[in-house]
Amino acid sequence: MRPVIEAVLPVFAIILIGFGAGRYRLLGPASSDALNRFVYFIALPVLLFHALARTKPEQIFNLPFLAAYIGGQSLLLLIAGSLALVAFRRPLQEASLFAMGSVFGNTGYMGIPLAAAAFGEPAAVPAVIATAFGTAWIVAVVTFGIELGLTAHGRPYRHVMADVAMALAKNPLLGSSLLGIAWSMTGLPLWTPLDRLCGILGAAAGPCALIAIGLFLVGKRLSSGPAESGAMVVLKLLVHPLLTALLALLVFDVEPLWAAAAILMAALPTGANVFVLAQRYDVYVERISAATLLSTVLAVVTLSALFTWPHWWIG
Repeated sequence: MRPVIEAVLPVFAIILIGFGAGRYRLLGPASSDALNRFVYFIALPVLLFHALARTKPEQIFNLPFLAAYIGGQSLLLLIAGSLALVAFRRPLQEASLFAMGSVFGNTGYMGIPLAAAAFGEPAAVPAVIATAFGTAWIVAVVTFGIELGLTAHGRPYRHVMADVAMALAKNPLLGSSLLGIAWSMTGLPLWTPLDRLCGILGAAAGPCALIAIGLFLVGKRLSSGPAESGAMVVLKLLVHPLLTALLALLVFDVEPLWAAAAILMAALPTGANVFVLAQRYDVYVERISAATLLSTVLAVVTLSALFTWPHWWIG
């Protein structure tokens, strides 16, 4: 129970503080929007750049870790997308968001601070790498699926490709991650003032993001599409970490700390950025918001259970 007390509960306590601040109007909708934008466009990109720029290239390209983590995401994305298309009979744009809601965890907002709290600062490195690589390809694939689904209304194929390219070019998480990797490849140390600036701004990402999650949850509904929302939650909280654990522990033999980080990242609830993408396209918004809220609440139980039996996944 010690990991639960020391790692899980403090993180959810900060989320609860954010929820209370929103519920009792200490921070209103304008504050929520400003805080989300600060985290998404400034603090989290700086954190990703700072962490990757100071990481050795051989750690960034830890192939067994990437194979286990990205492999788990890929398998589940295919399973979830097929389920949405066949069982729930959703069009491609909605099926793409269903799949993203089942796969895309709160790795940046919750995973990085939780990994560091649970396993120490060294665990932040695989958490950041999982966030960077996971965000890059999931956003690319899902954005393409949404845009392609919308072509059913007569949009030319070349416009789809242009919109996908523009969306990826404007993504601050992808851009900052690529910049951090490029800096790491040079082998140059960060200029001391830049290093300290990034450290200060990056440190704000964790607490501000957790408060932002709490604010995001205020007023969200659980009643929209319960079967679909429930399916996303089961896939995200149970199937995703199980697939990742099988790949990390039995197939690719990932080293213990990195395997623990991969499983933890996979076990996180649906990330708020899925809702951001759904809201941007005005597609599948209510079901994504319901799944995000429900998975965040239930993750208290599933993450606690994960930390209660750590011997099989962290050695």
